[in-house]
Amino acid sequence: MKNPIVCSLLAVTLAAIPGAIQAQPDAQYVPGVEGIKGASLPPPGFYFRDYNVFYVADQLNNGAGRSAGPPNFQVLNYANVPRAIWITDTKFLGGNVGVDGLLPLVYQSVRAGSFNSSTFGIGDFFAESTLSWHPKQFDLSAGCGLWTPTGDSASPPTTRVGSGFWTPMLTAGATWYPDEAKTWSVSALSRYEFNTEDRDTHETPGQAYTLEWGISKLLHKTIDCGVAGYYQQRVTASTGPNPSEFPYSRVAAIGPEISVAFPRTMLFVSLRYDYEFLADNRAQGHTVALTLTKRF
Repeated sequence: MKNPIVCSLLAVTLAAIPGAIQAQPDAQYVPGVEGIKGASLPPPGFYFRDYNVFYVADQLNNGAGRSAGPPNFQVLNYANVPRAIWITDTKFLGGNVGVDGLLPLVYQSVRAGSFNSSTFGIGDFFAESTLSWHPKQFDLSAGCGLWTPTGDSASPPTTRVGSGFWTPMLTAGATWYPDEAKTWSVSALSRYEFNTEDRDTHETPGQAYTLEWGISKLLHKTIDCGVAGYYQQRVTASTGPNPSEFPYSRVAAIGPEISVAFPRTMLFVSLRYDYEFLADNRAQGHTVALTLTKRF
């Protein structure tokens, strides 16, 4: 921990993702939460969705994507994220108007050299409004939301789960069904975040872009299997009194997913594993997401 470059890289890793898994720098949104058909919003109704997201990593990379220490680096994080979704019958621009909100409960544990800390707490609240369309062979969606710094935060290095800054987020996505029976699907969901000044460091983290995608095949009326992945990148440099020595970071992952529907109980379950095969200026690890969705 005496190496200043290692200290700076660790600070970048620990600084930012509040509200869920911390090893994702400068983005409020955690990649890997959505997968196959991730851009498809449901038909009108009220839904409760519960995300269970696990992230583990034992490697911290430099800008060349190579492990840069510190020794004994280990991240173990778990986020339980309850989300309420209401899709209405109201139409605007031809699409269904919807609203949703979530509040994460997060456990974060980080060990790096002499630094060893773990924290459990309430993360940052998020709310958004959405529009969704369902033409013949497509599902289309768009949204505008806001992350609010409700979680407890501190200057890095820290494992506190709050961000300390407000973040407007824009979302747009599409799912394409190539065959008429809609047994195949190809989905892409994009998010763009505009970070504001951090109340603890007085710095403004760079803007972040996230892409989540999935390709799936319906094997049975209730079983959908496929492959999913994500790409996330900080696209602008941080600004402020002490801007990061490592202004940009990125990560990419891929892995399998299975989704099962239980029509009688109107319950939907998906399980996804993502292996991060690329990571620059951040941790590189593994994401597992179990999602339960109930329609009322």
